[in-house]
Amino acid sequence: MNRLAQTALLFLLGATLLHAGTTDLYLRYVKEGLRPLVLLAGAVLIATAAATLWYDRRTPADDHHHREPRVSWLLTLPVLALILVAPPALGSYSAAHTGTALTKPFGFPALPASDAPLRLAVADYAGRAVYDDGRSLQNRRLKITGFVTLDRKGTPYLVRMGLNCCAADAQPVKIALTGAIPPVLRPDTWLEITGTYTPRRMKDPVNGGPIPYLKVTTAEPVPTPHDPYDETWNT
Repeated sequence: MNRLAQTALLFLLGATLLHAGTTDLYLRYVKEGLRPLVLLAGAVLIATAAATLWYDRRTPADDHHHREPRVSWLLTLPVLALILVAPPALGSYSAAHTGTALTKPFGFPALPASDAPLRLAVADYAGRAVYDDGRSLQNRRLKITGFVTLDRKGTPYLVRMGLNCCAADAQPVKIALTGAIPPVLRPDTWLEITGTYTPRRMKDPVNGGPIPYLKVTTAEPVPTPHDPYDETWNT
């Protein structure tokens, strides 16, 4: 690849990262806290492209390398694909084929006292239900949001995928559902569930990990959230 093609590829890649970082596109690849690094990487690549072009213009023509085949420009296609085709967030298929990644938290902060339903993350409920035996959840109305997945037996779970860094290491935390479950559940449907703690548990059929149950009172469809990944799942 000649220097002009190298410069164009660097510029396109940098522009792609800046585009992703200034929109919600980056959330399909990395967790929200890495946004500044995505923007910084894009700026560095564009600066490198500009420096390469400046150097090339100052280099005598006789010192330039010979031209490479035009087919080398095809290397820009994967970069353009990042701009034109945004991949969907990982959903029910990945969750159904991956064991629950629930880990024991370092502690359980006190929950606020209120008669209103208490909003919890999927991982927070699962951690308290499994590793604290639901002590802080008893006699509380709870509100939890996640997407639906079904195992091979049709058992419904409420799931949230968690990231350590990026989508490549995403892993699910699952809650099994019981009680007033809607008669028809479609995988990847996002639900806001109001319910109560139950001591019932099961083992994940994929990896044998612990999965607590939630007794459903009501279940309402909701839009996909701004950030479909739950980055606080392992805290």
